[in-house]
Amino acid sequence: MRRRIRTAWLAAAATTVLSLAASGCVTVHGELAVVPAVKRGEAAQALKGFVAAYNAADKAYDPALDRDEVSGALGAINQAGLKSKSVTSPGGNEQHKDLVLTDPRFTIPKKAGWPRWFVADAAPQGQRAGNSHARWVMAFVRDAPDAAWRVAYLTIMAQDAIPRFKKDGDGYAVALDGTAEGLAVAPGRLSSAYAKYLKTGSPDDFAPGPHTDQWRAQRAKTAKQPASTIQYVDQPLKDGDFRPLALATKDGGALVFFATHYFQRQTTAPGYRPDLPADVKPLTKGTVKSSLTKEWVSSQVAEDPKTGKVKVVSRLEGVVAATGS
Repeated sequence: MRRRIRTAWLAAAATTVLSLAASGCVTVHGELAVVPAVKRGEAAQALKGFVAAYNAADKAYDPALDRDEVSGALGAINQAGLKSKSVTSPGGNEQHKDLVLTDPRFTIPKKAGWPRWFVADAAPQGQRAGNSHARWVMAFVRDAPDAAWRVAYLTIMAQDAIPRFKKDGDGYAVALDGTAEGLAVAPGRLSSAYAKYLKTGSPDDFAPGPHTDQWRAQRAKTAKQPASTIQYVDQPLKDGDFRPLALATKDGGALVFFATHYFQRQTTAPGYRPDLPADVKPLTKGTVKSSLTKEWVSSQVAEDPKTGKVKVVSRLEGVVAATGS
């Protein structure tokens, strides 16, 4: 089942200007050279800034405090969750404890032009060492030379579940574009394929697991209740800040971060009214009488092999809006 993170970001679901020289972007004969997406020192500073903002926002339940550190799927989930908590717990998070990440590792691809991105993974302080301990895995993106690094995707994975990435002769990772060939599903098609699979069960591109066939079965089981029905509409989410990010792995496949969103509509029989959770109420427009439609953003990490089926290894989701009628 989906992993839970101790933060207000998921409660609702459950959301330096740098010069061209500093960024490593140079021009050769009028074209952008293929260079590392980020220097390791700069990556470390980006991670430090993210953690500091996360702690401030989680402590105060204030989305403005980390708005400039998140984007894409994580940004949508994070900002909605904090918005909700700012209403339900206006005094802030009384149970807040600072997140401290240790042993950071940076997986940096080379790239020409913008946007650029890299992956950082680190262990929460206090965990025992070992291959099975959890690590936060974050995909940082930067859209332009004068933009800040922001986290677009976040998941938690056991250390031994993080794949070995393919590296070039200089030790940098290999990024794959959306049309990359030789994979079960091209990274740019994963969002659409996953949304279609959840709706229809086909195409049969996805391996069984908690985020595929088991997730569909769970939906079917709860779709019809004695006094209500629940309908799902799944849609791809793959442009702009929600674009998929893929890294080649040593086995010839790829690890892909991608997003979708879906609508969950509950309709009740006459005389009944859908339950409106306290953490969804601050995100809701309209009056809940006989129906409640929740809009979710869902962030996935998948192992995309060169042969076989795609394995969705992680799913993080949150309600970002709702409408009552």
